[in-house]
Amino acid sequence: MDLRFLFAALVAVIGFGTPSLVAAGEPKADAEGFVTIFNGKDLTGWSGLKEYWTVKDGVISGFETKDKSKQTFLVYEMPVKDFELRLSFKFAPVKGKVDGNSGIQFRSKLLNEKSFVVGGYQADFDGGNGYTGIIYDEAGVAGGRSIMSKRGEKTHYTADGKKPMTSKLGMSDAELKKAIKVGDWNDVVLIAKGNHIIYRINGNVTTEMIDESPKALKEGVLALQLHAGYTMDIQFKNIRIKRFE
Repeated sequence: MDLRFLFAALVAVIGFGTPSLVAAGEPKADAEGFVTIFNGKDLTGWSGLKEYWTVKDGVISGFETKDKSKQTFLVYEMPVKDFELRLSFKFAPVKGKVDGNSGIQFRSKLLNEKSFVVGGYQADFDGGNGYTGIIYDEAGVAGGRSIMSKRGEKTHYTADGKKPMTSKLGMSDAELKKAIKVGDWNDVVLIAKGNHIIYRINGNVTTEMIDESPKALKEGVLALQLHAGYTMDIQFKNIRIKRFE
């Protein structure tokens, strides 16, 4: 485990020594307040299994074959709390076929430091667009709530822990699915402020969640997923984050 990650996590817990908008060790923010956290050349600032994660042609590639697949994650060295994350992702064809399952872990927990297994909130996407745009509780860390907020819906978990309230967004599940590109680049904006989560793909809000439950996650790991069981190549580029006070 990168010592800088552990140091940043400790600083976050004890609450001193880190500027409110830029985590210790991160580059300076641009005019809009965003910090580039992938340099386009190597995995500096990230930790994961080297046999699964590489950088090629300016993008992060998580590649596996089904026979040697593994549930593993590429973990950013600084924890996240309230933020806006922007990146682009693509499931690249492997031997002419687009397949796979991935997502962005945020406010999550590193469950296994050796194999880089992570659980918690996940902004989900998959090669077939069945789940792209939902929020999922990976490994049950957020209270075992599985699919937490569906595509095309706003979900509100109240403090009393009762069944969440849902309402429809402006675009339906089917309309949002059509706007997500298969085998090509998709642009993500993920915003987490307090108990409010907004997930956008290609400019459209795919799902929105308010989590006031006692099981809500407030701070934790940021990571990229490589899901077991597939022959796949998930790619990421243009990864930037803005932290809120």
